[in-house]
Amino acid sequence: MAGKIDARIAELGIEMPGASAPRIAKIEGWALHNDMLLISGAVPKLQGEPQFIGKVGREFDLAEGQAAARLSALNMIEQARLALDGDLDRIERILKLNGFVNAMPDFTQIPDVVNGASEVFLDIWGDAGRHARTAVGVAVMPFDVAIEVEGTFIVRT
Repeated sequence: MAGKIDARIAELGIEMPGASAPRIAKIEGWALHNDMLLISGAVPKLQGEPQFIGKVGREFDLAEGQAAARLSALNMIEQARLALDGDLDRIERILKLNGFVNAMPDFTQIPDVVNGASEVFLDIWGDAGRHARTAVGVAVMPFDVAIEVEGTFIVRT
């Protein structure tokens, strides 16, 4: 039986991208310690394949950057699902989100791009989805994707 978070995801009509292991980096997609779940940097992947290849402000406009951020956040949720044995209801709070946007030097709407990820957590978890955040522009990303996000969640033990 699906939990309330899975029901909320379905109610919102969100299609999940499917979980995938890191392709090259010698890391885990997540680390769980007591009530703290850290999600490794998640890029916009669909069924394990990178999407949104290129820079925001060149290949992608703001709306497309936000879509890339949204997909990256959904990949974070997929990693959380793996870490929590499928039980997303264990997530009590999204604590922190860091967003790294592969952007042209003159593109200054970095926080607006990362809003695409933040809004996913707010839509799904409501007030528990409110979080601290860092949003920075970078010169290059793995696979040349438009964005990478990582975060810290508080979970029920």
